[in-house]
Amino acid sequence: MQHRIVVLGAGYTGAVAAGRLARRLHADDVTITLVNAEPDFVERVRLHQLAAGQELRPRPFDEMFAGTGVRLELAEVTAVDVDRKAVTVRGGDGPAELAYDTLVYALGSGWNDGGVPGAARHAHEVSSRRGALRLRERLAALEAGRPVVVVGGGLTGLEAATEIAEARPDLDVHLLTRGALGDWLSRKGRDHLRKVADRLGITVHEHTQAAAVAADRVTTADGTDLPSAATVWTTGFAVHPIAGATGLELTDGGQIAVDATMRSLSHPDVYAVGDAAMALGPNDRPLRMSCASGVPMAWQAADAIAARLAGVKVPHVPIRYYQQCISLGRKEGLIQFVTADDRAVEKALTGRTAALYKEIICKGATWGVANPTLGMPTRRRRTAPAAQTAPAAAPSGAAA
Repeated sequence: MQHRIVVLGAGYTGAVAAGRLARRLHADDVTITLVNAEPDFVERVRLHQLAAGQELRPRPFDEMFAGTGVRLELAEVTAVDVDRKAVTVRGGDGPAELAYDTLVYALGSGWNDGGVPGAARHAHEVSSRRGALRLRERLAALEAGRPVVVVGGGLTGLEAATEIAEARPDLDVHLLTRGALGDWLSRKGRDHLRKVADRLGITVHEHTQAAAVAADRVTTADGTDLPSAATVWTTGFAVHPIAGATGLELTDGGQIAVDATMRSLSHPDVYAVGDAAMALGPNDRPLRMSCASGVPMAWQAADAIAARLAGVKVPHVPIRYYQQCISLGRKEGLIQFVTADDRAVEKALTGRTAALYKEIICKGATWGVANPTLGMPTRRRRTAPAAQTAPAAAPSGAAA
């Protein structure tokens, strides 16, 4: 019998995991089913561009996975039963159930309103294509001079605020950040960020928290009312709620607890990658929710699954960081170089060169989805039946 691998979610991590598995295992021995609600790949790192009115190139999965053997199931995941090893989905033909032998959970995350009154009802988000398109429609309807408030001064907030301000210089853009502007960056990075914000006419409210959101304003923790014709919420991400109902061991933050090979600590036939999983990086610091973390996690999971099914040593390549890439509109960027555990160093790249650098990174990430082994020669291993039920093998320190 063929070993049934089901991958849930076709963002960067799920799509990479499915494609890499198809290149690591022999098609006669496994079936790989990728479940996703949409037929096209969504470049999540570009959704602020979509919201600001730019068009993104369609990337159909049937083209990206042509000839790989990956089967796309267009459906929404509604439940996961890890004891029965079954996934319930709802597609065009109604509810259905998919049985699996190995599951890769990559449903990722969505926006997190933080429980702030009115945020879920009145604020816009840019963590999904649907949310970005809704914000795009709202911004297009705004007349000149109307205020737009972006809540959250992290990477997403910086990119959203600068993209909107550049695309619509006639709007009055405000950015609320809990700490100082770019306080995690190097001095060079902070100085450049402030210069760009000033040039784009963005009003930055530092050390400011949003306490409530209404249709026409944001109220801060000190009671100040900021007029807002469109509020953009970027304060963080929340794990897809299905994870909490799976029966898998979770962390206090709701992420799936995994080992160094992205294998569930409670259910060894389940792997979790991307924002859905809590894995440790250098110095035992949790990996942040990002594409920079998720793609290496997907590589690790796919290679571990393939090795275990083939009955060979499981590879383990530690995940580390090199830089944080921030677009500041289409003409400016900031590349903040970091330590392996994601702490800023003084070295940073700024200006148009940084914008080009970020664009190359974005294009490379999408290319990597269609080329999950990065163009390197692949070996499709045959599965060893005994390995499918054997206890977990200890990972090695060598790369696949």
